[in-house]
Amino acid sequence: MQSENSKTLTKAETELIKTIRSLEFGEVRVIVKDNHPIRIEEIRKSIQLTPEK
Repeated sequence: MQSENSKTLTKAETELIKTIRSLEFGEVRVIVKDNHPIRIEEIRKSIQLTPEK
């Protein structure tokens, strides 16, 4: 029996969770439209530079 707050995940939501769980580390951006995730953008490379003194 499901509670009032419990909902079944859509295919897109399931894919989002699988993608997040498969990341060892990193950052993702989730694009949402009409209350549903429609695209995931995975940040591939980020380079932090230290300021010169």
